[in-house]
Amino acid sequence: MASEHPIVIYPPGGDGGRRVRVDGRFLGMAYGLLDVVEFLRLAGQDDVDEDWVRRSALIEWRGGGPGEWSVGP
Repeated sequence: MASEHPIVIYPPGGDGGRRVRVDGRFLGMAYGLLDVVEFLRLAGQDDVDEDWVRRSALIEWRGGGPGEWSVGP
């Protein structure tokens, strides 16, 4: 099933990185909110910052929200 959100942040991998997808295209691995911000800027979204990333309804956080960057025990 396709996501309704144009931005998807996948669950943390073993190294804490999370895959970032924008409009169906994988942009890379993020290891924190600043990485997500940079990926979004490179994708053409100039007016984003960490607060925007935390609160945006355009982002689907899978496997934990914006504060989750490591795999649980």
